Amino acid sequence: MALARRRRTLRPGDLIEISRFGYEHWAIYVGRGYVVHLAPPSEIAGAGAASVLSALTNKAIVKKELLSAVAGRDNYRVNNKHDDKYRPLPCNKIVKRAEELVGQELPYSLTSDNCEHFVNHLRYGVSHSDQVTDVVTTASVAAGVLAAAGLVGLLLARSRRERQ
Repeated sequence: MALARRRRTLRPGDLIEISRFGYEHWAIYVGRGYVVHLAPPSEIAGAGAASVLSALTNKAIVKKELLSAVAGRDNYRVNNKHDDKYRPLPCNKIVKRAEELVGQELPYSLTSDNCEHFVNHLRYGVSHSDQVTDVVTTASVAAGVLAAAGLVGLLLARSRRERQ
């Protein structure tokens, strides 16, 4: 499903997926147009590649900002994609936990402590990032294909030498 700006009613505790250049940024809706999100200190809405490079830091700040400011010109949608797998915590607890973290500096890692891990932990109590899982799976498949191609090439070369 393509991301697009949605005018549907947002509910406190909803996960918001923001489509950025090359990745998805995640926030949690806390009401009255505001979201809480984990972002490297230099995260700027709509910054594209510059924003991706800022993710190489090992610290991030929990911020509460208007969704319109966080998304900038980027498309976004509600994506509570794990509701069928994990039971969401009560929305008042999600919002309370999120707002208690605002202003705190937390560890940040693209592979283990990113914005998607952060919002999933708030909503479900489970730290999980499909983006990381998808990248690892793609890299593993690519490595397997390259290894298989190398093995086939090696076997073909050996077969040619044996025939000569």
